[in-house]
Amino acid sequence: MARPRAEQPTPGELEVLKTLWELARPATAREVLDVLNARAEKPRAYTSATSLMNVMTDKGLLRREPRGRAFVYEPARGREPTLRSLLGETLRRAYDGSARLLVAHLLDQSSPSPEELDAIRALLDEYADRAAESEPKGGGSCSTSRPRRRKG
Repeated sequence: MARPRAEQPTPGELEVLKTLWELARPATAREVLDVLNARAEKPRAYTSATSLMNVMTDKGLLRREPRGRAFVYEPARGREPTLRSLLGETLRRAYDGSARLLVAHLLDQSSPSPEELDAIRALLDEYADRAAESEPKGGGSCSTSRPRRRKG
């Protein structure tokens, strides 16, 4: 029985996608391989790169178009939708939808600098302001409102 194809990119596929997003243009397998090998401890073979990129095309992660004697590849989706989808799947599968747990583990793993923490606080404040603006003003369902904490 064939293994079902994963919707999300594997780590190797994500490297290829990141490279193409960085290049911001369609590129040949050789161009992608040159960038990947410049960063890698152990270089990859050309045939490995082309095989991976062909699989990614079959999975719908890349689009391929003939150009001369080679193919040029480009991501089928942009960086933001792809990363949002990856994070959403991680949130559902690993954290049962708990943003609090995901953020706690993220902070533990990344050890953000004081500047990064300030930026994260600003993002949280901005998100809280947007959420407050979109809450229904009176007449809304009680089941969606959250109890306020008492001071003291």
